[in-house]
Amino acid sequence: MSSPAPVSPVPIETEAVVPAHPQLFGHPRPLYTLFFAELWERFSYYGMRALLTFYMVAPVAKGGMGLPDNKAALIYGTYTMSVYMLSIPGGMIADNILGSRMAVLIGGIIIAAGHFLMAVPGDFTFYLGLLLIVLGTGLLKPNISAMVGQLYRPGDSRRDAGFSIFYMGINLGAFIAPLATGFLAQHSKFKELLTGWGFNPVHSWHWGFAAAGVGMVLGLVVFAVFGRGLKEVGPAPAAAPGAWRKPLLTLVGTLALWGIVKLSDTAGFTWIRYLFILVPVALMVWFGFSRQEDVRRLGAIFFFFIGAFVFWALFEQAGTSLSLFADRYTATHVGGVEVPSSWYQAANPIFVILLAPVFALAWTRLGARQPSSPMKFTLGLFFLALGFSLMIPAARLAAEGRVSPLWLLGLYLLQTMGEMCLSPVGLSTFTKLAPRHLVGAMLGIWFLGAAFGNKFAGVLAASFGEGEAGQLDRFFGQQALAVFIVAGVFLALVPWVRRRMGGVL
Repeated sequence: MSSPAPVSPVPIETEAVVPAHPQLFGHPRPLYTLFFAELWERFSYYGMRALLTFYMVAPVAKGGMGLPDNKAALIYGTYTMSVYMLSIPGGMIADNILGSRMAVLIGGIIIAAGHFLMAVPGDFTFYLGLLLIVLGTGLLKPNISAMVGQLYRPGDSRRDAGFSIFYMGINLGAFIAPLATGFLAQHSKFKELLTGWGFNPVHSWHWGFAAAGVGMVLGLVVFAVFGRGLKEVGPAPAAAPGAWRKPLLTLVGTLALWGIVKLSDTAGFTWIRYLFILVPVALMVWFGFSRQEDVRRLGAIFFFFIGAFVFWALFEQAGTSLSLFADRYTATHVGGVEVPSSWYQAANPIFVILLAPVFALAWTRLGARQPSSPMKFTLGLFFLALGFSLMIPAARLAAEGRVSPLWLLGLYLLQTMGEMCLSPVGLSTFTKLAPRHLVGAMLGIWFLGAAFGNKFAGVLAASFGEGEAGQLDRFFGQQALAVFIVAGVFLALVPWVRRRMGGVL
C-alpha cells in the first residue's frame, strides 16, 4: 500500500544470512511470524491514520480538535513525512548498534505506547502519541523488512516470493484497519453502544485510537511468543568503538533536513518548497550529462526520485483531501448500510491484493516486451492523473448534494493501477542503478522521495477547504493537469533516461 509505501522501506542488508530454518509451504517458517507481526503493525498504523484528519477537523463539541482544514492537512503531511524520514536513521541504528530484531521489538513497544496515549483525550497526549509513533515506526518498519530478507541465502529464487507474501500481510492489515477503527470512531451503532454503557459517545475517536494500540500489542505478542526461529535473525552487531557515530550523524542530518522542511510551512519561508523539486531537477541534469557512466546513472536516479515525489504527493491525499471529500460530499449510506467515511481508505489495499497478481502476470507474459522502468513510472503518473480527473465531475455533482461512492472507488482503482506501475519498480531500480559504494545513500534518497511526497500531500490538501463546494472541481482539476504535464515530460524523457541507465532495464 500503501506504501512506497509503498511501498515499504527495505534497508540494505548488511548482516550475515542465518542458518536454514524449518520450512512451511515452501518458505522459512519464521516468514509467517513476520507476516502476522507486520499485519498487526500495519493495522495499528493505518487504523490510526484513517481517523487522524477526521479527528483533527471535527468540532470540539463532537470530540475532535476543531482545527481548520489547512492546519490539519499540514500536521498530517508532517507526520507521514516524519515516519518515512526517520526510517533512515532507524536502519542505521539497527545496523550499527541494536540489530534488526531488537530494533523491531523496541520500536513496537514505543508505537503501542503512542497509540494508547492518543486514546486519552487531550492535545498534549495527542501530539506526544504522534511523536512516539513516528519514533517507533522509524525503528520497526525498515528493520522488519530487513529480517525477511535475512531468512534467505544469497541467490535464493524464493526471495521475491517471500517478500510478496510479506507484503500481502501489509495490505491485509491496511484493509482491515479502517473498517475496524472507523466503526469504533464513526459508526452510529457503536456510539449507541457507548451511550448504553454510560460512556460519552463524542469520545468514540479515542476508542478507535485504542484499537490501533491493541493491534500493535497483538503484533508484539506474535513477534515475541512465536518468534523462536527469529532469535538468530538480525542479532546485534559486535560492539565496536565509535559504532554510534554513523547513526548519530545520520540522525542529526535527518533532523536538520526535517527542520528545513518544517520551516517551509512558516510564512515568509514557503519559497523553500520550490527547492524540493528544483534541486532534484538540477541534479538530474547535472549528473545526466556527465561523461562517466556511473555518474550518468545518478541522473536517472533523480528522474525516478522526481516521479516518486510527484506520485506520492497526490496518492497520499487519501488521508486528507480525499478523506474530507468522502466525509462531506459522498453518500453515507449504501443500500441502506451506513458507511463511515474512514472505510473508503480500505479501497486501496484491497485493490492492491486483487491487482498485484494481475500486473505480475502481465509483466511476466510480456517478458522482454514489457515497458522499461522509466516508462512504467510514466504510466504510473498517467493513471494517477486520470484518477484525479475522475474527481472533477464528481466535485461538480457534489455542489448539488452527496455523490455516489463509485466516484471515489474509481479514483482508488486508477491510483492503485498507477501504484502497481511505479511502487514495486522504484526501490529495485534504485538499487540496480546506484554505484556499489553509494547503495545506502541512494536508498536514503528513495525514502526521502516518499517522505517529501507525503509532506507535499499535506501541503496540497491544505487548500481543499478554501472556497465553496462549487470550486472543488478546480482543486482536483489543477492537480490532474499538473500531473498530466509531468507525465508528458516524463514520456519525452524516457529515451534520454534509458541511455543514462547504462543497460539497466
